Parts: sequence; C-alpha cells; structure tokens
Amino acid sequence: MLGKYLEEVRKKTPLVHNITNYVTVNDVANILLACGGSPIMSDEPEDVEDITSICGGLNINIGTLNKRSIKGMKRAVKKAQELGHVTLLDPVGAGASRLRTETAAKLIEINRFTVIRGNISEIKALALGSGTTKGVDADIADAVTQDNLDEAVRFVKDFAKETGSVIAVTGAIDLVADAERCFVITNGRPEMGRITGTGCQLSGMMTAFVTANPDSALEAAAAAVCAMGLAGEIGYSHLADYEGNSTYRNRIIDAICHMDGKCLDEGAKYEVR
Repeated sequence: MLGKYLEEVRKKTPLVHNITNYVTVNDVANILLACGGSPIMSDEPEDVEDITSICGGLNINIGTLNKRSIKGMKRAVKKAQELGHVTLLDPVGAGASRLRTETAAKLIEINRFTVIRGNISEIKALALGSGTTKGVDADIADAVTQDNLDEAVRFVKDFAKETGSVIAVTGAIDLVADAERCFVITNGRPEMGRITGTGCQLSGMMTAFVTANPDSALEAAAAAVCAMGLAGEIGYSHLADYEGNSTYRNRIIDAICHMDGKCLDEGAKYEVR
C-alpha cells in the first residue's frame, strides 16, 4: 500500500530545492505545498550551494536552460552529492537539442541521481544517446502501450541498473522501476497532457516523497506517480462544462491538497512486475 509514503511527507514537511523551468515554477511550488512539502527555488550559481545545504532534496529540471542555470545545476548537484541528499533529474526535452541532451548526460555523469523522471522519449535519448523527442512531448512511436509493455519494462529496469537510479517513465501507462522491480501504473486522464507542467509538478512532488522516505525510493516515487494520476482523475470529475485546462490545473493541485493516505490507497491503480 502506497498511502503511507504520502503520510510521511505530511509528517516531515521536507524542504525541496528546485532548479526548475520558468514556465512552471509557480505550479511546482504550489503542488509541493499541497502535498505537504516545502519549496525553495534558486538557480543562481552563487546561491545554490547554500540553498541545497539546508534542504533535504534537490529537483533539477532542464526545461529552460541557459549557461548560468547550467552552472548552478552542476554546483547544486555536487553539493547534494557531497551531503548525501536525495536528487531527482527531469531531463525535459532531452533528445530535442544537443544542449539539453548533453547537459542531462553531464549531470548524470557527475552525480548518481536518486530518481530520473521523464517521458519515454527523453529517457530513451539518455539511455541510447539519441532520440526522437519533439519539444517536451513523447514521440508517439515511443509510447508505452499494452502491446510493448514487456519490452518497456525490461528497458527501464536495464537503465535503472546501468545508472543506479530509480527510473520513472510517465505517459498513458507509467513505469517506475529499479533494477529488480517495476511499478506499472494506470492512474490519470488524457486531458492532463493539455496542461503545461504536470510533469514538472510531478518531479517536484516526487522529490518530496522520496526525501521523506529515503529508504524506500522506489515505492515513494511510485506513490507520487499514483497520487498525481489520481489527482488528475479527481480534478477532472469536479470540472464544470464551461471550465477548461486552466481550471483543471488548479483542480489537480486542490486534489493533492485534500488527498490522504487512505484516499491514495483506495484510488491507486498499479501492478508490480
């Protein structure tokens, strides 16, 4: 049962340092507050080491890269590694440009991330050194389906073994794996893909879940994915006919705010392979 991992977040209120993209920074902060975490944002190279030092977790999102933020990411990651903190990498758009792909690869080279979370195209770009990512959306040829599920599970387990990280692949079917086990998760709504930043929000929230449950990184990461998908289902059920994606974003955050362990246990849809 995964609800206990959410309850630990609410008990411990983990402080998470986010170097995330400018498009979704406010939503990341709000969903962290909603799940019981505490957010702090800084990408200034002269600031990040001090900020990372006072936090328990570091969330790195490469969605809006520039030379200054890349320098800040590298410094923050090295400090987090030195302190033994939980770290998460969200390689937004890896495979879409050389800068994004090389930056993500370099960060993985200098730090063993606790979790690497992205869509299947981004993860394949990192694992295989090339990809067909289009913007920040997964290429349809890479979509995880029931037909290719066994192959996808093997792939994420192999990449988890290679990196020493928990690998979280999100899409219509979500996969969260270490080298031995893979959670196959089917919570969520297709309409979540029409909201900017649901993946970024999940990365921030997942960092809080793993920071609050450092000895159960795989299960905590899976719990975060289930919680986000379940929030998408609950939020959608509360939409009025005239409401759209802007309201839906807020409904998802509200659903996380009101979610408890019992609700998550009752609503989570997953199997372990």
